[in-house]
Order: sequence, then structure tokens, then C-alpha cells
Amino acid sequence: MDYSKEFQAQSFGQIVLKHKKLPIYMTKEFSFYRCVEFKPDFYGKTVSELFNGNLRFSSGRYSTLFPNRKISYWSSSPSLARAEIKSHGAGCDMLTFHAYDDATSFEPFLGIEEPLIIVDGRECGIQELIDKLDNDEELSLYEKEYFEQIINESIDCIAYNSKVRKGEENYIFLEKGFKKLALRSLKLRFGRKNGGSHAYIQCAYGSDYLPYLKGYGFYFEPKCKIMMNEEYMKSEEFLTRKSNLDRRMIRNSFNKN
Repeated sequence: MDYSKEFQAQSFGQIVLKHKKLPIYMTKEFSFYRCVEFKPDFYGKTVSELFNGNLRFSSGRYSTLFPNRKISYWSSSPSLARAEIKSHGAGCDMLTFHAYDDATSFEPFLGIEEPLIIVDGRECGIQELIDKLDNDEELSLYEKEYFEQIINESIDCIAYNSKVRKGEENYIFLEKGFKKLALRSLKLRFGRKNGGSHAYIQCAYGSDYLPYLKGYGFYFEPKCKIMMNEEYMKSEEFLTRKSNLDRRMIRNSFNKN
């Protein structure tokens, strides 16, 4: 156990538990960022739909590592997230997601209070596998089996070095880890060609990440208008999260007394 900052996306001074043999860490208090190019069919989709759309079955160059698995890519800073999507040819109209690990919040609401379990791919050879795939090189059967052994350790995500900006780190989240993420904010920003306008939706407030559950029910309309889908408050997702939050608040009130 240690009090340190093992990852760039993490705040200082958190308890860090480390696996005895593997570079696997259990800790909390992170901020993650993801940028995607804004598409016209995003209009009308709730924040919940847009956020959950970041978890998809693996495709492209990393599909060899994650066959038939859902994954999500995140970065340690908003500037790195923008640089990553720009490197893949994205335009200037972007959505920026700012997420955090729900267990960090003073009032967790996802019902999963276990800290994040992160494997540092830079310390165990996974970085080399990612580098090989980036260079269009085939992985050996041994390398595939080794990687499978690592991710079967019930990990949430993998930290690895960015190719776009050296010295900075990205994260690949598995489905288990993605379910531990809550959204702090969603920012829509249009480039100069579309007027340079922007809109901002908040889903958590303050340094304690106090959740605003209704925020997940907002959606964007043209000209950067923000609207509310009242049906979201009737959804199973909203009702479950509200129930979790209510139980947590009641438990905290008893503890204070």
C-alpha cells in the first residue's frame, strides 16, 4: 500500500494497492477525457445515450487484443483527447466527455464502490504489444495468450503511452471498468466553419463530484441549444441510480447520527 500518484489522470495522495507480482493497481480519484467528432445524428440523443455509446465492440488495429470484447478509449487530459481524435482525421466539431470513477464521489450512485483496477501496460510488456499493432505487425500466439492472462485478472482498464504526444498516457477500458465511470460533464464545441459556438452540460458538481442525475437526460439541438428529455426520468437507468443515491444518503445520515 502506498500514498502516491501512479498515473497522470489521478489526483495526488490516494491510497494505492499494488499486486504482489504484476503491475496491477487498485486505487481511485481519476479524471478521464474522451473526444469524438460530432455528427448530425447526435442531435436528440440524451447524454446517457451519447456517453454509453463510447463502449463498443473492439474493431481496427486493437481488435486482435480484444476479440468479442467491448472497450472504450480515454485520455489523461482534454488536450490529449483532442490530439488523439485529430490524429485520426477528425474535424473541428467535437464532443468532449469528462468522466471520473464513481467510487471517488462523496455520493456514489452507480452501485459499484470498488476502486479502479488498472494494469500499467508500460511495465509488463503490453505497451510493446500495442506498439506492434500500431506498426501493423502480427502478434504471436504466445503474446496473445500472455495478454489474455493479464486481462483475466479482473482488471478495469489498461494504461499505455500515447503515440500522439510522448510522455502522456491513454487508457483502454474494458466493459467492467467502463461501468465504474460516471460523467462529470459533456461539452459540445463547433469550429469556426460552424460559427465557433459551444454548449455545456453538467452531470456532477464540485470537488466531491456530487451527481446531478437529471443531467443525463439532456440533449443537444441545432444552434447549440440544450433540451431535456423528460422521459429519461422514467427510465430504468435513472430510477436505479436515484435509488442507489437515496440509499447512500440515508446511510450517511445514520452514520452522522
